[in-house]
Amino acid sequence: MSDAAPSTGAAGAQPRIRQFTRRGVMRTAVAAGITFALPASAATLLAPAEAAAPNRLVLPPATEEIRPFQLHVPVEALRDLRRRLANARLPEHETVSDWSQGAPRDRVRDLVNYWGRSYDWCILERRLNALGQYRTEIDGLGIHFLHVRSRHADALPVILTHGWPGSIIEFLKAIGPLTDPTAHGGQVDDAFHVIIPSLPGFGLSDKPTETGWGLPRIARAWDTLMKRLGYTDYIAQGGDWGGAVSTRLGKLRPPGLLGIHVNFPEFVFTPPLNGDPLTPEEQVALGQLQNFANFGSGYLKEQSTRPQTIGYGLADSPAGQTGWIYEKFGEWTDTDFHPERELTNDEMLDDITLYWLTNTAASSARLYWEYAAEHAGLITLDLPAGISVFPGEGVHVPRIWAERAYSDLVYFNDQIPAGGHFAAFEQPQLFTEEVRKFARKVR
Repeated sequence: MSDAAPSTGAAGAQPRIRQFTRRGVMRTAVAAGITFALPASAATLLAPAEAAAPNRLVLPPATEEIRPFQLHVPVEALRDLRRRLANARLPEHETVSDWSQGAPRDRVRDLVNYWGRSYDWCILERRLNALGQYRTEIDGLGIHFLHVRSRHADALPVILTHGWPGSIIEFLKAIGPLTDPTAHGGQVDDAFHVIIPSLPGFGLSDKPTETGWGLPRIARAWDTLMKRLGYTDYIAQGGDWGGAVSTRLGKLRPPGLLGIHVNFPEFVFTPPLNGDPLTPEEQVALGQLQNFANFGSGYLKEQSTRPQTIGYGLADSPAGQTGWIYEKFGEWTDTDFHPERELTNDEMLDDITLYWLTNTAASSARLYWEYAAEHAGLITLDLPAGISVFPGEGVHVPRIWAERAYSDLVYFNDQIPAGGHFAAFEQPQLFTEEVRKFARKVR
């Protein structure tokens, strides 16, 4: 459409008055070499949307030195969040009585209302600052991590890696039992020094500005981090992306890595089938995989192919970010679509708010894109490995798959009484016991 409406040329018609738009005037002026002195308010409107503003969290630059980090979210960022929540526009109700169309409107509405009226981010901020946060540059990227040392000198270092839509928040309730076992039903020999990094593009780590930050590169960065911290022997643990990163770390076999423990192995999506007749357990697992592909993989396909596009809506709408993540808490916890049974509103919002304040919806989704570009099929391991299958996990891994993929499987347990995909978040004590049992095999 033209910026100016042309006059009519029809016989007998009155000529229309030429209408000028601001864009048309500016375009004509530029062509003629004319410049304008814009009012300050107009200049502000034309400034890039990414310009520094008091309502944005800015991370300090990282160096190879390990530096303590204190998190202080600008007050205006929290005010901006509340304003957006107060003006949230939600869609109409779903036309079904279950979760088959996504997270139900009433549930999301209630969580959004709680977020805007009752949730207090500063409680989590003080907790993280008290635990011990750090940042260091590895391979050109600032990596954020928690580092909590046990009071027991002979504690075994463990690096815990979160997934999506999780974060370091997943592991907070497990830090005490892991680092101080004698106060949580364990023995002195069960003690761990705990390291919990934020994945690149997640939370308080830097966002990659180039392609290539996939699982192998993250795994190498994790080993660099452990060596930089002075640990010569350690184990790696994770679920979701954390399981995949731990598996790639195991594939690297860096000196000092004693073994890996996962509660969601990477091979789930590339089942190690060998042509033999399927066992009943394999048939169940393959059925669960097919159900996921048919009805539960929309987020995966979107983030694997168009992470930038989904990022626009999530970066602009806290209500949208709520629905996107809350849906996974509902589907993936061992709660029959009632995540509030195991996770409080505050706990879920700690995680959701971290995504919002760091504006990491798109950058975290890009890990799916990286994985889709690099994935080369089944990854097998020959170092000590352990798997814990929690009952609420979407795919119940058969032991035969674990043995085919991990030739040195030293621990396998599929008889855990509770817990789902977010094992440490939902059941920190049971999660801790699983890590302890595996560690006893490799210490």
